[in-house]
Amino acid sequence: MPQFEIANFLPQLAWLGICFVLLYFVVVRATLPKLGKVMQARDDKVTGDLASAEAAKADADRTTEAYLVELHKAQEAARAALAASRSDAQGAIEARLAAADAKMEAHLADAQQRLDGARDRALAEVETIAADAAASIVERLAGTRPAEAAAAAAARAALAR
Repeated sequence: MPQFEIANFLPQLAWLGICFVLLYFVVVRATLPKLGKVMQARDDKVTGDLASAEAAKADADRTTEAYLVELHKAQEAARAALAASRSDAQGAIEARLAAADAKMEAHLADAQQRLDGARDRALAEVETIAADAAASIVERLAGTRPAEAAAAAAARAALAR
């Protein structure tokens, strides 16, 4: 085999070195800058993505905080509106109750007037009936009918006791 001959060994070693150096510089000069650019681009992209992710997270945190603040304000407004509605409803109920009480008082006063009138009429009739009964009793016992005014006065005096 020719590659194992010692006479050919030194020139083969020189050509190996020359080819190695040529391939090394071709690879280093041609490939490594491109590889370095790709790696730098990927590093820049990752760094940019991390920065944009941090900015997005900060923006999301601010948005969440603003949302929670607005939610709290809305809840407070709803509570205030509910309290106002309850107060308005309570006022309306109290007004209706006052109106109903006034109406009932008016009915009660009217009923009391009617009752007083009926009682007065009944008492007047009782007086008339008592006077007539007393006059009839006196007429049966004494044989003469007393005067109507005297019988009414006697009945009134007896009922007043």
